[in-house]
Amino acid sequence: MYENKKNIFSIILFSLLSLAILLLIIFNSKNKTGDNIKMIEITGHKLMSSEEYKKFIENNKTNSNHIFNLSVLKDKVLKHPYVENADVEFVGEEKAQVNITEKKITAIVLHKSEPLFITDQFEVLPILSNSRFSSIPIISNPKDLDEVQTFSIIKSGDISDAYRIIDAIRYTDRKMLMSLSEINMRNGGDIILTFSGIKQPVIFGRGSTARKIIYLEMLWQGLLKGEMLANNSSYVDLRFANEIYVGK
Repeated sequence: MYENKKNIFSIILFSLLSLAILLLIIFNSKNKTGDNIKMIEITGHKLMSSEEYKKFIENNKTNSNHIFNLSVLKDKVLKHPYVENADVEFVGEEKAQVNITEKKITAIVLHKSEPLFITDQFEVLPILSNSRFSSIPIISNPKDLDEVQTFSIIKSGDISDAYRIIDAIRYTDRKMLMSLSEINMRNGGDIILTFSGIKQPVIFGRGSTARKIIYLEMLWQGLLKGEMLANNSSYVDLRFANEIYVGK
């Protein structure tokens, strides 16, 4: 009788231990595969704060007790209009790290007084509240932009011309690009550039973009320092072949 009870007790104990080990394996497996994510760390962000990205992921709800797995989390991150790609990694303790690659914003285009981001791929994006950006030039008064919708691709002649100017300045002098405030396309007229740090507008005209940027770069330090010729001028005109006109 004693032996039977001992055997039954051993069987029950063995069964309980086996069940505990099985539950432990299942629990650990679930944690290791990232099926129980409650905390999210955002990296690689510039256009929005990590908190703003988290609000978007959690559908802007104040309750932060959301539970995700890696697949669902990545899908939610990629739905954000500023996100090009994202690497999602489970780092343990119910936590995931999301390294965001944002879309590259080239300029802000003014369309019917509404500012919109435009990417290096000519995609139009909304400027969301709490967006963070600086040193992005504005493209104003482009022609042939009757209807512009967010998330559409625009590649009009004026937008392409503005991009050529931005690229030429980028390859010539990155500090000059950081100072570029506005490219006024003047609805197809002579383009006028405005820079922070210098008081004179630059009448850029149309065509010969590379040559004109090189000429402007030759004058750039003098314009920044307010040297005599630059200080007494009210504008710089680059429309003339092989000449720079500094006028009053």
